[in-house]
Amino acid sequence: MPEITLAKARTIIRKALTHGRAAGLKPLTVVVLDAGGHMIAAEREDGAAPGRVKLAEGKAHGSVLLGMAGTAQRERADAQAYFITALNGLYGGKLVPVPGGVLVRDRRGRVIGAVGITGDTSENDAAAAQAGIEAAGFVAEI
Repeated sequence: MPEITLAKARTIIRKALTHGRAAGLKPLTVVVLDAGGHMIAAEREDGAAPGRVKLAEGKAHGSVLLGMAGTAQRERADAQAYFITALNGLYGGKLVPVPGGVLVRDRRGRVIGAVGITGDTSENDAAAAQAGIEAAGFVAEI
């Protein structure tokens, strides 16, 4: 089964940051998790606030723990805030249910991890994650 290796995680981060710079985004922070929610790699650009690491990790955690990308989580939170609040309590406050938490799937559609990005708008964060994930040869679910 394919997995996100450290080399692939570094590719995701590098390409996501390159996308962000090319698009003129604010300084980004990127976290890559494996399918179990464990951090593989993280990077915070110069100028990004130090608290952004936990925020990026929360976006990725929500995606991998629920098997639901950030966009779907936000829609669910809008429709059933009580449900997302309950889940966030269940998972120790680790969920940040907004775009920028992106599932990483292999070519067969299996979830193999998640990427969380923060620093710009949620939609721009998600686009940067998608660029990094696809550059590493995986499929992004935003």
